Amino acid sequence: MTTELLTAARAEALFTSDISAGSQPTPVDVAAAIRQAVRRYGGTRGCAAEVAAAYGDRPETAAPRMRWARGVVESVYSRPARPAPDWRPSALLLQAA
Repeated sequence: MTTELLTAARAEALFTSDISAGSQPTPVDVAAAIRQAVRRYGGTRGCAAEVAAAYGDRPETAAPRMRWARGVVESVYSRPARPAPDWRPSALLLQAA
């Protein structure tokens, strides 16, 4: 599964969770909420179906909640970019010493 698909699946699960969009959950809270939602709705497809239903029933609240869920998931699960190795000859000589 690509990172973007995993992010989307996590955001859908968080969207369906009981966590308030006004809150700032900890990474532990986010992981627990995602696990519970995936179990409650029978997997990621069930979470996606709940999201679709929410957009159909309450589009004015669904869009802001999804933006919140996506932002939380990206902040919790994003990996800091590792700096590229320095391949200049002088840097390689310093690393070998």
